[in-house]
Amino acid sequence: MAAHHPAHPDAPQPRTGSTRTDGTGRAGRAHRVRVVPGTEHVRVEIAGRLVAESVRPLLVYETGLPVRYYLPAQDVDLSLFEPTTTHTVCPYKGTASYWSYTGGGEVRPDVVWSYRDPIPAVAALKDHLSFYDTVADITVRRPPGPATG
Repeated sequence: MAAHHPAHPDAPQPRTGSTRTDGTGRAGRAHRVRVVPGTEHVRVEIAGRLVAESVRPLLVYETGLPVRYYLPAQDVDLSLFEPTTTHTVCPYKGTASYWSYTGGGEVRPDVVWSYRDPIPAVAALKDHLSFYDTVADITVRRPPGPATG
């Protein structure tokens, strides 16, 4: 079992990866985002309350960032959240929309985000949500591997 703690989805990205030309003739670093269907068991709790659970996450591998888990909206108890007016723009994924946690009589602003209309390269992110580890406890269990012997 490993806990995953995502950072802000639009935080400045360290420039790593393979070298490319940025169109000006200068060498730069390629930024990559890869979305992979997963089979990990992901549980998300806020203030001890289960708010999401899925065995069909999308794993997002992005240059300079740890893997992030995006869960299908159907696997999130959206009755515990309210949409906010917060939006951020990521040139590699699109415009993120946010929700605040409102369960248990407390409000925790902008704790989960989603790309409602992601750019085509990451279209699979549509209808999936990811959580901040500063508010949510995210537990990831890897599926058992094949039997050896």
